Amino acid sequence: MPRHKLISDEKALDALLPLMLQTGPDGMTFAAAAKACGLSAATLVQRYGKREDLVEAVLLRAWDRLQAETDAADAEEPLNPEGAISLLLRLMPSDAAEQNASDGLLLLREDIRNPSLRARGALWGKTLARALGRRITADDRNAERLGWQMAAVWQGAHTWWAFTRGEDAGSAIRKALGEWVEMVKRAER
Repeated sequence: MPRHKLISDEKALDALLPLMLQTGPDGMTFAAAAKACGLSAATLVQRYGKREDLVEAVLLRAWDRLQAETDAADAEEPLNPEGAISLLLRLMPSDAAEQNASDGLLLLREDIRNPSLRARGALWGKTLARALGRRITADDRNAERLGWQMAAVWQGAHTWWAFTRGEDAGSAIRKALGEWVEMVKRAER
């Protein structure tokens, strides 16, 4: 008779993401993961095989969670430029800006190196670009392109905020996005 999982894969993987943010993917060991999620190292090996597969599973779960957050924000935020800004700020709250700017880069490096993670990230990017583009313009031909541009401004504003820290992250990023939206509006006239 098979044993029932006391800790689901989802719960275990969610518990491992903070550890991976702290140690980076290269620092994730089965021993450290076991302490973080409450499963034995042997159980983790049994579920995921090798360490690289565990790292991939944690990051794929993180992408799934981000996709769900993006889908929820897309369904709830208004279909206008302010809704696009709110959607982005909702995905990266000000209180997480520091961690996203530093520790998140370790994960991004792994996402870019691993073909499965890279494909998952690209899929999310298309979802985000479409959600933003629909809020920026009624011109279907330009919506996705403008959505990609807005996502790039968002990421760039976040990165430059991490260097300058002239004001709180939310204000700095909102200001950069608002200025970009105004430039787009002027160009469309």
